[in-house]
Amino acid sequence: MRVLHVSWEYPPIVYGGLGRHVQALTQAQAARGDDVTVLTQTADPVVSLDEVDGVRVIRAPHDPPAVPFEEDTLLAWVLGMQTGMIRAASSTIPVAPGPVDIVHAHDWVTAHAGVTLREVLGAQALVATVHATEAGRHQGWLPGPLSDAVHSIEHWLVHEADHVITCSQHMRREVEQLFSLAGDHVSVVANGIDLRRWRAKPAQVSRARDAHGATGPLVVFVGRLEWEKGAHTLIDALPRLRRSTPGLRTVIAGRGGHADQLEAQVRARRLGRAVDFVGWLPEPELHGLIAAADALVIPSLYEPFGLVALEGAALGAPLVVARTGGLAEFVEDGVTGRTFEPGDVAGLAAAVTDALTDSAASRRMAGAARERLVTSYGWSLLAAQTDDAYARALRDAAVDRSTPPVRIPERSVNLLRP
Repeated sequence: MRVLHVSWEYPPIVYGGLGRHVQALTQAQAARGDDVTVLTQTADPVVSLDEVDGVRVIRAPHDPPAVPFEEDTLLAWVLGMQTGMIRAASSTIPVAPGPVDIVHAHDWVTAHAGVTLREVLGAQALVATVHATEAGRHQGWLPGPLSDAVHSIEHWLVHEADHVITCSQHMRREVEQLFSLAGDHVSVVANGIDLRRWRAKPAQVSRARDAHGATGPLVVFVGRLEWEKGAHTLIDALPRLRRSTPGLRTVIAGRGGHADQLEAQVRARRLGRAVDFVGWLPEPELHGLIAAADALVIPSLYEPFGLVALEGAALGAPLVVARTGGLAEFVEDGVTGRTFEPGDVAGLAAAVTDALTDSAASRRMAGAARERLVTSYGWSLLAAQTDDAYARALRDAAVDRSTPPVRIPERSVNLLRP
């Protein structure tokens, strides 16, 4: 299989889990014998072509390079990135061995490049992975014109694609409902994890606890500091957690647009001495921090998959997660971790308290979660499932699908309400 992945994230440019997903998936596909190319962006002024772990990587500058990544210029930034990608691929791909069988576009940010390159390169099929949706991020609403535009691009992409991939059964149902897709047009391929990479030495764990003065229980949050990740729910629960668990320390690792509000929330609750914001961490420090956690809390309001849960399970951290999206599919309450309703402050506090007070049960659940990784979340298995989705796309490519018109609802309509 000759595959061109189009992804706006790819290491070292990573905003969230998408870039790590594409990197691991493409390396696993290359190990299977697929001929794999990744087309992504770069801040450099010229196109570069190199090979990393068997994957050919084309990095393209933006057209033009000076448009900022901000809300009022986001669409211009996205289109400038994609025109740069298209020009780079058009001049570079022909030197690669053979034509492209599959163009695989990741999220709406690469929709125009994916659709165009299918035609320009003569690819046999277009596959789109929907990692999240605009309506889902806003709990079913489209709050303004930018969201309307993103939703319409998502709609166009999934109907232009010969096959669609989602990362969980929850996301499959979401895209089918939002975009009126037939069930046979969508496959589920989960995110995965390389257990050889996600390890922590005892010294790393000790350093993490010492760095945050954790002489008692340590609660950890890891993720983007955005509203849908729910860190504010954890902060709201901390006063009651600290009353029931003296000496509790909390570490919030990550960065994002909601960081200032979260820090203000901590100050308003006079939790400054009990909460550390550490920003982005390099992997060795991150591994040590997660492994040191007595509870890894994932309080997402919206979570298509929940890659942090896999990382926590790999490192043996007891999981306390919101029952939402892909998290609810991986973490079974009382079996592989503890769960609570999204946004439920009291429920979060109760689940964390249980995790901290019954450490034997927490260790047992953490072991069960790690065992589930071994059986169902290895990248070689997921690469094979992705290739199966490609085969379905190739079979369906001859089907003439007309793209139905997108309907932007009134502001009072929730697109995900039954």
